[in-house]
Amino acid sequence: MSNEQIAVFAGGCFWCTEPVFSQLKGVSKVVSGYIGGHTLDPTYKDICNGDTGHAEAIQITFDAEQINFETLLEIFLVSHDPTTLNRQGNDVGTQYRSAVFCQNTEQRNAVNKMITEFNATHLFNAPIVTQINDADTFYPAEGYHQYYFDKNPNQPYCMAVAAPKAAKIRAKYAALIK
Repeated sequence: MSNEQIAVFAGGCFWCTEPVFSQLKGVSKVVSGYIGGHTLDPTYKDICNGDTGHAEAIQITFDAEQINFETLLEIFLVSHDPTTLNRQGNDVGTQYRSAVFCQNTEQRNAVNKMITEFNATHLFNAPIVTQINDADTFYPAEGYHQYYFDKNPNQPYCMAVAAPKAAKIRAKYAALIK
């Protein structure tokens, strides 16, 4: 019997975060989309200018009997730069912020605990600035954004940013790869 749960992470461009998680055992679906803003039914064009308040994010459906939220959270934190406010690499703006959209109190407690531990051990060269938010309406992105990396592995941005990020996680968490 599966224990299906949801995790929502924003860590820069969703083209680069989706392939990190879709390769993991226990993850059944990853949807790219928008969350945390004030515009109803935003489009990619709407959020690109940064004034809708939304972040590019991924909604992960996972079986907690195969992979737990804490493992996903750890992978999220080490797969991007959680110490940079409103930026991941060359992607700049609030739509590229680092954030977790907690589905319940247990997730919120896990995020607070892990960030506190990572900051205390100086895992990164600067404090983690990842926002910790309650779950909000998640709007799936347009169809062409879904599994973009899988469909466009030779696209220059994917080759330069997404591929190394996914490869880093495959190497560091080899036992968790499908």
